[in-house]
Order: sequence, then structure tokens, then C-alpha cells
Amino acid sequence: MEKVRVSAVSYTNTLPFIYGLQHSAVIDQIALSLDVPSMCAHKLIHDEADLGIVPVAALLDLPNAEIISDYCLGATGAVNSVFIFSEKPIGEVDTIRLDSQSRTSNGLAQVLLRHYWKRDVTILAEGAADAYVEIGDRTFGKQQAHSYAYDLALYWQKFTGLPFTFAAWVANKPLQPSFVHAFNVALSYGLAHRDVIIGQLPPRLDFDYRQYLMEHIDYQYNEEKKKAVTLFLKLMKTLDHAPISS
Repeated sequence: MEKVRVSAVSYTNTLPFIYGLQHSAVIDQIALSLDVPSMCAHKLIHDEADLGIVPVAALLDLPNAEIISDYCLGATGAVNSVFIFSEKPIGEVDTIRLDSQSRTSNGLAQVLLRHYWKRDVTILAEGAADAYVEIGDRTFGKQQAHSYAYDLALYWQKFTGLPFTFAAWVANKPLQPSFVHAFNVALSYGLAHRDVIIGQLPPRLDFDYRQYLMEHIDYQYNEEKKKAVTLFLKLMKTLDHAPISS
């Protein structure tokens, strides 16, 4: 049987999923690659992967996509790895530089700037700016390095009252129900062994891996997170032709 091509994010928050896949029989049914979030999306959009943990903004470019798992990368409140960093308060920010690694986090920053903070700012892909978006392991321990650190999942909850889903397990074609079941069992196994994973991580004085993987990342893809995805994608569409997304 041809293996299912699976693209997964190479960040700490995905380690429980990777552990589950690598320690379950489903590993024999997949060809696993580790990528940054934007590459996961690229591979699914261009049919270079069959299944991936994809930033939810990519669903706008995947008309036949199906979310196949009860697990995701989400947060209910602060996520502690998706930020706007700045040396001035958000109300004084006029320019912001985006993060090349995730369209979803960039979109979330723009949605919050427009609809929550009511700021009409200039969006930059590179260069000097008043503030910048950064995600993933590169943010660990950085909150103290900047005058202002805005956790985007926290402010999304303040704005909407909902949790946020950063990435979901998305297939771009129908998959066998037996495979989907085995895949979800493997993900569940990994989540049940987070203590093992945390014990294998090198200790840091500036970041609490246990709190991050046990509390900040909310892995359950439930009804509230589904509502959040629907609302977020609706708000993303308002950015397409607006000055803030130029």
C-alpha cells in the first residue's frame, strides 16, 4: 500500500503528536516530514503531502480540505509562543513586520490590529518596524527581552470569548476511515505521554516546558474551536483588499 505523505510542524508544541506517530503502528503507513507551518500548508496546497498539521488560514486555499482529527494546536487563553513584540504600546504602533513561517499568526495579528485594537498600520514583510510577529520556539524566553509582548491567543479570547486554533490536521483528499482512526489513536497516545517528552527536553531557566505542553497548548479540537476557525476565516477574508493587509 502506498504510504500517506504526512507533513508535521517541527516545533516543540508538535512533539506529542510526533512521539505518538513514531511509537504507534501507524508509522508504517506514513511518510513523515517535519516542516515549518508555512511549508506544511505549501505541501498540502500543491499536493506534495496528503495530510498535514496545517495553519488554519491555509483552509482558504484548500477547497477540498477536510479536518480529520479531534486534535489540533490551539489555546484557550495565552499560548505563550505566538506574539507581537514591540518597544512601544500597541496603540502607538504604526508599522509591523510579519513572520514568514505562519500565515495564520500573521492573519491573527492583522485581525486583532484592525478589529480589536482599531489600528490602521503598515504591514511589512521585512525590514525595520515598530513591532513584529514571531511564533514558535524562537519566542521562548523573549517576553522579558521586549518592553511589550502581546500574546495573540490571549487577545483573541479577549476579543471573541473563544479559544483559538492555530493548526489542524487537514487532508486534501479522502483517506481510509481505518487509517484516520489509527492516526487519531497515535495522536492520543502521544498526548498521554507528554511527561516522557518533557523529561527528554533540555532544561531552560527562561521557559517552562511543562506548563507550555500541559497548560498553554490546548490540543482538543472541540466545538468552540470549530466556531473560532469559522469566525477567524470570515475575518481573514475582510483583510484581502484592505490597506492593513497590503
